[in-house]
Amino acid sequence: MARPSIRIVIAGLPIAVTAVILALLPPIWLDDSTYYTGLAVEALVFACYGVGFNLIFGSTHQLFLCVGALAGVGGYGTAVLANSASFPLALGVVVATASAAIVGGLLSWIAVHRSLDVIFTGIVTLVFALAFDNLLIGKRGLTGGDTGLVLKGAAVDLADNRIGGYYLFAGLLLAFLIIFRALQLSRSGWAFRALRDDELAAELAGVDVARYRIVAAVVGSAMIGLAGALNAYSSAYISPSTYGFSRVDVSVLVIVAFGGLGMLLAPVLGATAFAVFDEAVASSGQLREVFYGAFIIAIFLGFRRGVAATAVDLVRRLTGRRRIEPALPPPAD
Repeated sequence: MARPSIRIVIAGLPIAVTAVILALLPPIWLDDSTYYTGLAVEALVFACYGVGFNLIFGSTHQLFLCVGALAGVGGYGTAVLANSASFPLALGVVVATASAAIVGGLLSWIAVHRSLDVIFTGIVTLVFALAFDNLLIGKRGLTGGDTGLVLKGAAVDLADNRIGGYYLFAGLLLAFLIIFRALQLSRSGWAFRALRDDELAAELAGVDVARYRIVAAVVGSAMIGLAGALNAYSSAYISPSTYGFSRVDVSVLVIVAFGGLGMLLAPVLGATAFAVFDEAVASSGQLREVFYGAFIIAIFLGFRRGVAATAVDLVRRLTGRRRIEPALPPPAD
């Protein structure tokens, strides 16, 4: 009986280490600086987006190119409900998060029941993202259009350049990582791994492909929507560019690809590397886009499984260790 307990402890160790690092970061590096605190909060927000995307794409190969739109459903849903419908902010966050989960579930349901592959799933979700962006601009009276929307009643202590905002998103990220790991250790995790390795073999083994893909989409979209809602609450101001495709989706895809698809800490490692890289090239002007392009090409051509995943595999080969996956029976019919 001790072996499963040891596996659970080992599985939770990366999250515990991450928690310690996040707790020690403010007094060591942030030092009450609003600028660096803002950078750290932005990295945490994108890491939260990355966990949701990693659950959807990294676990079940559903290419959702609408991460920004799902976050926007959470953010704008919270803002509109608070400003126009006088909802309490907490209730607005709950409703907006549920809305994002429903949208993600519907997109997955369409992809599954129309037997769409990775590319066509990406196209369908990209169309939704573009339609959502046009909706934000078109409904100017409700969303503020290009000028954006100020969220009423946001807490100053939890602003995105305050330590309170840092701990808000640090706690959210740790909660997402715990959920992600719990799913990996459950029967759902067995199904996700089977889907990731070979969908046909998973079906032959009795895995309900449609069910588990939709479950991953619902949970991952809820994570993205909640992070988007709390981002609106923390920043107190949102605009279409806050959740724009080029700002959110491209960044999240690079972040997760850098860390390694399906890996627990991929979003954390990727968001950290991306934040450091972005700060390093911030003063390069027009060359900044060139550096980004070279960075992305290097990742996808030189490290197809992710930089972190490649490094881990190299260490395992050098030490002769194999990757340990939770041994679980297939889900019962």
